[in-house]
Amino acid sequence: MPVDKRNIILVGMPAVGKSTVGVLLAKRLRYNFIDTDISIQVENDATLEELIARYGNDHLLGLEAKVLDSIVPARCVVATGGSAVYSTQPMRHLRATGPVVYLRVAFDEVERRVGDLTKRGVIVPPGFTFRDLYDQRCTLYEFCADVVVDTTGRSVEDSVDLVADAVSDYLERTLPRDERPWEPMAPSVD
Repeated sequence: MPVDKRNIILVGMPAVGKSTVGVLLAKRLRYNFIDTDISIQVENDATLEELIARYGNDHLLGLEAKVLDSIVPARCVVATGGSAVYSTQPMRHLRATGPVVYLRVAFDEVERRVGDLTKRGVIVPPGFTFRDLYDQRCTLYEFCADVVVDTTGRSVEDSVDLVADAVSDYLERTLPRDERPWEPMAPSVD
């Protein structure tokens, strides 16, 4: 079965807007939307926070890898959890389905937005500060991304526009016209 490459995979730190931007981008493109954190919670009937408290970080990473690897997106925007980049093979799998877009937000803004890491269900290696986590993950996001979009200080609507434009530019540079999965669309006006 051929791989559907008409997908957009969003990665980035917690609280950068992957889910919010993803839903609105999917609506604009008339795509489906998948939030992998929600998939994990639904499949395990528990919040990420509860899963970490019960079983630990490694168990949650295993659950996340399983969910990421099982996704067969078709015209989807996929919002991954912040720790998805720790799962090498599942990220390769998703990258084969469309461009990986890193939503980059400056540390100070992410720190202000994220709040209590434990209540958000964020995997934090032992002994790490939030800054350590940010620095480590940003390196991984940069490595796996096809497109980097800095949304620091941007509204959600501006962020959606920036992502749509960046993906369109990326596809124009990398794919012949007849292989492009979608053309940019005007912002929705509802």
